[in-house]
Amino acid sequence: MTRRSRGTLGLGDFAVLDTARAARKAVPEVVYCGHKTPGDAAAIIAALYRRHGRVMATRASAEVADRVARAGIPHDWDARSRVLRAVRRPARARGLVGVLCAGTSDLPVAEEAARCAEFVGARVARRFDVGVAGLHRLLAAGRLLRAADALVVVAGMEGALPSVVGGLTATPVIAVPTSVGYGASYRGLAALLAMMNSCAPGVAVVNIDNGFGAGYLAAMIATRRRKS
Repeated sequence: MTRRSRGTLGLGDFAVLDTARAARKAVPEVVYCGHKTPGDAAAIIAALYRRHGRVMATRASAEVADRVARAGIPHDWDARSRVLRAVRRPARARGLVGVLCAGTSDLPVAEEAARCAEFVGARVARRFDVGVAGLHRLLAAGRLLRAADALVVVAGMEGALPSVVGGLTATPVIAVPTSVGYGASYRGLAALLAMMNSCAPGVAVVNIDNGFGAGYLAAMIATRRRKS
């Protein structure tokens, strides 16, 4: 390891870590493992864990998790969401984020959002498979819609669920389109456009399959509201 400048840490010739991010954002740099070699991803995860005592990685493969384990870093890795978390001392959770998804096919993205929100510092309540094709399932989750400080609502196909949720609650809704659906869904583009054109106020939209971005933002909202 070599230092490059204040607030950074160089790893060989392949990475310069932002070690000051925890001071700015209250959360250390999160590692996106997609398109990285397992060795490079594991090295970055290990360096951040040793610096901060906590680190999260998204889109982490089983091989990345295995390499992290061989480095002697205790962690949890979820195969469905491909989220890896290593936390030396868990912080007390604040605020409540509700994570809902329309169907079982949306679970990988929804679970990524849930695990990210937990890492940032929020409590999370999950309500899965509550899509509009069986609206009574969503109505049964009405208590969570009112109690949560922020909601992450994940859906593919026609992407209708966030609009329905937005019309039922005053809680901020972060909509996540997924690349789930038949040909005319255009790998999530149909859901993305539907959510961006929602007539329900209080609905914001992140990129297709971006559970990480939604979970992070929801936790920031939830934990800040609990501070005030």
